[in-house]
Amino acid sequence: MDLGKEKFVLRRAKKKEKKTLSTSEELLVKKLFFELYPFSKIAYKITNQAIIEAMEGEKVINILDLSVSDATQWIYLMQSLKERLPNHSYLKITITCIHEKKEVLEQMSFHLRVEAEKLNFPFQFNAIVSNLENLDLERLPFKKGEPLAISCVLQLHSLLATDDQMVKNPTPDSALSPPSACPSPKMECFLSGLWKLHPKVMVITEQESNVNGSTLTERVDKALNFYGALFDCLESTISKTLVERTLLEKMLLGEQIKNIIACEGVKRKERHEKLETWITRLLLAGFGKVPISFDGMQHAAKMLQSYAHGYQIRHENKCLFICWDGNPLFSVSAWRFPSEDLYA
Repeated sequence: MDLGKEKFVLRRAKKKEKKTLSTSEELLVKKLFFELYPFSKIAYKITNQAIIEAMEGEKVINILDLSVSDATQWIYLMQSLKERLPNHSYLKITITCIHEKKEVLEQMSFHLRVEAEKLNFPFQFNAIVSNLENLDLERLPFKKGEPLAISCVLQLHSLLATDDQMVKNPTPDSALSPPSACPSPKMECFLSGLWKLHPKVMVITEQESNVNGSTLTERVDKALNFYGALFDCLESTISKTLVERTLLEKMLLGEQIKNIIACEGVKRKERHEKLETWITRLLLAGFGKVPISFDGMQHAAKMLQSYAHGYQIRHENKCLFICWDGNPLFSVSAWRFPSEDLYA
């Protein structure tokens, strides 16, 4: 892209101010993403399977959800535990959820309490009103020594948003990241805080894309490839006349694209980076990789059978990729403390 065209794209994008979604709109578009694509469903299934395997034999399960949207994932988990453990009255589940909006947490608490009562699970819900950037990990309500699982779906990359000055003058620690990584003291501090929580398992789902380039040309090119594939998924599986598809394209995908190409510094939250970069960051933070299990792979493959043939699952380097026409679009990786295979 030449300089004139680059400036034109940026000017057009900046003319369209990002509209802040209401709580109901935010929940709606996340629900549409869940329903019209298989990505969230598979991420939830893989995450829950990893948690079940890591918590085998425990009498208490603590879960930290860093990417709250609704109660669906944890309802699935309780239902799966019910099937595996018919006599489960001894198992207490505590779920701690992080979200900026109190009303989202209140809705989630209500649905989970109803489900836990129906399934006869001793249950506790902790609501933390915060974003990830301001979250004080040291003050979370966990008892030392109790088993902890952490889930983060399509949220961790938001911590890569940083001031331009920080990028120009990276900290010594950030220099350890690979050349493609955006130096981010915030990310390093946050991962260090998660490590100190000693999770038995932590499952991270992220976009398998690299739209966090330093130049507009690079970001436009990468965004075109990634979002072009997401639009192709809808084009191949969902009718153009479906109102829900239009809303998803405009209110979620369109807003993310605008954020990538029109925003800089802390305002640019959509900073997707590929799994190879996340692996480096997490290993440097002290985490060890947990292989995605065969059962997890089987669950994911079975779930995709009800979708278009263009969707595939790929297992590589102990992690899982959800693909469209052979191109990886999302990655799911599992981690643990302590790191037994730091350089695996």
